Amino acid sequence: MGGKYRITGDTYPRMRRPRHRRRLVLAGIGAVVALSLAGWGTLQLIDVFTGGDKSASAADHKRDCPTAKPSAAPVKALPKPAAIKVNVYNATTRSGLAKSAAEELKKRGFTIGEVGNATKAYDKKVPGTGVLLGAPTATNGSFTVLGTQLAGTVQKTDTRRTGEVDLILGAKFKAFSTPQEATAAMTALTKPAPAPSPSC
Repeated sequence: MGGKYRITGDTYPRMRRPRHRRRLVLAGIGAVVALSLAGWGTLQLIDVFTGGDKSASAADHKRDCPTAKPSAAPVKALPKPAAIKVNVYNATTRSGLAKSAAEELKKRGFTIGEVGNATKAYDKKVPGTGVLLGAPTATNGSFTVLGTQLAGTVQKTDTRRTGEVDLILGAKFKAFSTPQEATAAMTALTKPAPAPSPSC
């Protein structure tokens, strides 16, 4: 070769690529990286504001699942106060308590049976407001209705086959629930509860 590329002695000239090519390659790579980052950031923003696939799938699920109307669960019919015969017994040291309690229950529509002092098994042995004693069939019927008249009563069953219920007044008995309170408690018991909506 001649000119500046002429070989002299043991020294060889270095062949270098033009610098402008290297700059073009680096610029192209940088542009590709920048576009990739911009595209990824755009997708992230779209997912943030739209909720991504989760929101879409939830919307599709909601659309496919029909809206169920709340239905009333059946409620067992409770007996009327007139259909409940109540024996009122006094287990306290206060005289005349059973008579006055029986008169009040009669005003509220209950049928009154025997009225008097409690037997030895309960006399002065009822620390609470009272005890409801009756056949096992009274548990979800007569006990429930009579219990709305006096809060805090204890329910017990025996071997009797009749439908009458014993109300044994205890040491903490002061007065029956007000008619308004008893009515509200009865309404809460007879009001049908909404059935749970079906899950899809």
